[in-house]
Amino acid sequence: MHLLKIDKNHYIGQADPYILKANGRYYIYTTGHDGIYAYQSDSLFENWEFYGRVMTVEGHEGFWAPSVIELDGTYYMYNSFEFFGDTPDKGGHRQTMHVSTAKSPLGPFENPRQLLHPFSIDSHIVKNESGLFLFYSTNRFEGDRIGTYIVVDRMLDPFTPEGNPKAVVVPTLDEDIFRRDRYKKGEHWHTIEGAFYFCEGDWHYLMYSGNCFEQPTYYIGYTRAKTDETDLTKINFEKYPDDKTYCPVLSANEFEEGTGHHSMIKEDGQWYAIYHARDYNDGLGADAFDARNARICKLNVKDGIITAERYKDHI
Repeated sequence: MHLLKIDKNHYIGQADPYILKANGRYYIYTTGHDGIYAYQSDSLFENWEFYGRVMTVEGHEGFWAPSVIELDGTYYMYNSFEFFGDTPDKGGHRQTMHVSTAKSPLGPFENPRQLLHPFSIDSHIVKNESGLFLFYSTNRFEGDRIGTYIVVDRMLDPFTPEGNPKAVVVPTLDEDIFRRDRYKKGEHWHTIEGAFYFCEGDWHYLMYSGNCFEQPTYYIGYTRAKTDETDLTKINFEKYPDDKTYCPVLSANEFEEGTGHHSMIKEDGQWYAIYHARDYNDGLGADAFDARNARICKLNVKDGIITAERYKDHI
């Protein structure tokens, strides 16, 4: 179901929605060409208001996929943008993870500090009893299935990764192929991104998006591990049901497509996914390249299994 209203006269997209609850209010942060944008509401399910841009850096563009955490009264936003102050990766990609800070969930988030080198995108910052951890996506150009994959690293403090990233989700399916023959004939580029970690009981889950929002097999899947380990760099996640089976939790259905890159929140014992998608007839016209907007659905989580309840007009 649609969560955020669409202003078709001033459309900026609502891709990669990240939800945060702070001081009794709800906030959603979204990707933007010229910065990160925010929405706010007193209710998870209705009355969302567009606030505006809460993070930008002059002279840069392509601000992608924020995640936000509050630590000791300071809000930290982790997101990437096109950064020309570092050497691009082998494929020429310049997207680079930065962290900025604010004293309010509505920012402004300022003083961005470079956290990683290109290519580094799609953060999920997580704090638990073992410390602070950062999930993100990066690229590899060697191996049977080259492309973008997810790693996790321990954070020494909010600004400093330990520098020992561990691969946690890698492409294993043809459905993960974003572009065939991307750099040379026979080498197909895969994409695994949009990490979101959570724990329920003694099950750890790492959800992710596979492929690209423009492709028909774009989807949300998950990995899992049953363990009492809380150091997230030591957990070995396994894809559900296995690494050879395409089994989406969310993918295109009869009323929406481009379903992916979500975040989650738990309210009154129920998990909800806030994800982006687009209607088949979005009404935005042929010039709207990115017609994604934020949706919400229930996620049922039990004994290592995640299922989604999706409805067009209700939750």
